[in-house]
Amino acid sequence: KRDASIVRMVELVKTGQADAMISAGNTGAVVCAATLGLRLLEGIDRPGIGVVFPTLTGTSLMIDAGANMETKVEHYVQYAVMGSVYANHLLGVAKPTVGLLNVGEEETKGTEEHREAHQRIEKSHLNFLGNIEGRDLFHGRCDVVVCDGFVGNVTLKATEGMVLAFSELLRRALRKNFMTRLGAMLSVSAYRAMRKDIDHSEYGGAPLLGVDGTCIICHGASTAKGIRNAIQLASVSIAEHVNEDIVKSIREVPQCPTE
Repeated sequence: KRDASIVRMVELVKTGQADAMISAGNTGAVVCAATLGLRLLEGIDRPGIGVVFPTLTGTSLMIDAGANMETKVEHYVQYAVMGSVYANHLLGVAKPTVGLLNVGEEETKGTEEHREAHQRIEKSHLNFLGNIEGRDLFHGRCDVVVCDGFVGNVTLKATEGMVLAFSELLRRALRKNFMTRLGAMLSVSAYRAMRKDIDHSEYGGAPLLGVDGTCIICHGASTAKGIRNAIQLASVSIAEHVNEDIVKSIREVPQCPTE
């Protein structure tokens, strides 16, 4: 629809009437409208959704979390570059470590695209650790996790479902008898701290990296706090010149063809 709010946001950013667009609406519609309306940054073939998630050592960024389901070798390389720039500016990591999500740590594992992407990223200027497995995600082994949109989106939603299920199981266990209820009361502060760490609203939203503009995609169940943090995230992204540095960094990657 030409007059849909998502389309209007894109037009406002494209014409310079707004500096950023933020949406908790349909993710596919936001990605499509932003990509077609704002176009892509120089050297970028596909945009990627970057999701920040908590780990045992702090936070990490996963890209792509659902923008592109059919990922080519050059897309993996570009995700690694964009994720590194974002982690440097927004997560405060001086030289972000990058890991390629795969079915094994050996460089021979995965599809042909994974194996070639491994070689390409390894030859780049990035701080590449190699392949990582799903079990490594929440241990904070790397600052940037690179994957295709299908795997990233499934991982993201499976994790969200696991957290909700775990929370419910814990609630049932703590209500089992008087002693467990007493223990729960004594541990309230610890539970609140943990809940804050895993609350998606604390991170505001997920940047759509690669488009020629600032676009933040929020969770459909975002609270007022989540939207507020998304606005702050957009503001910092602009102030830190994230898009400009992505273009500069992608130029440093050898043999990175564009479509």
